[in-house]
Amino acid sequence: MSLAHRIIPCLDTDGERVVKGVNFVGLRDAGDPVALAARYNAEGADELVVLDIAASRDRRPTFLETIRHVAAELAIPLTAGGGIRTLEDGRAVVRAGADKITVNTAAVKRPALISELSREFGAQAVVLAIDAKRSADHWDVMVRGGLESASRDALEWARLAVAYGAGEILLTSVDRDGTQSGFDVALTAAISRAVTVPVIASGGAKLPEHFVEIFQEGSADAALAASIFHDGVQPIRALKEFLAARGIEVRLPC
Repeated sequence: MSLAHRIIPCLDTDGERVVKGVNFVGLRDAGDPVALAARYNAEGADELVVLDIAASRDRRPTFLETIRHVAAELAIPLTAGGGIRTLEDGRAVVRAGADKITVNTAAVKRPALISELSREFGAQAVVLAIDAKRSADHWDVMVRGGLESASRDALEWARLAVAYGAGEILLTSVDRDGTQSGFDVALTAAISRAVTVPVIASGGAKLPEHFVEIFQEGSADAALAASIFHDGVQPIRALKEFLAARGIEVRLPC
């Protein structure tokens, strides 16, 4: 029996409010994170991701408080991250109520961070976020909110990160982010073939058919989206019913 594919809303926050942009820029206010978390929990989301996209040290206490309030609304797993640079940062996020930790820029600079977190919390709790952008015949790893190239091939980095102890890949297409033009199927399929851990596809979702494509052709284990859920374009319950009707294994809400 195959595992059910997961539908995961994402809350990008500036510490206190949910924000959303296009291609990682042009941010707008998208609502209250606690209210959105409660809504998605009730609608049948499989997990929730909360990211501090400001990630500056002076905002850390605000973000941790947001995690605490969001976690109190959930009966589903919560992944949190943004600006996690040390094992102690990871501990603080877990103490605040997160089930999983996601790391990105700091792990690119110091891959040993992945191993430290994996030893402490288990590989299943360590999610490596890869922001990838097409460059000629490959995809570059982007850091610092998708604005700066790390001069590293995304497939090679995914393989290396798994070897260091990452238990899951959160893969965002910088090219598709916020465009609602569909997931990057080629990118997701390439990463899925390269690693032995689950891959969460992110960036570009709008139509139910986009989710069918990414599960069937992109071999994603989960699909993450933000604005289409925040704005009510794609209710989670209706999306799951659509996927189930097309033979995609999902966990239908009660």
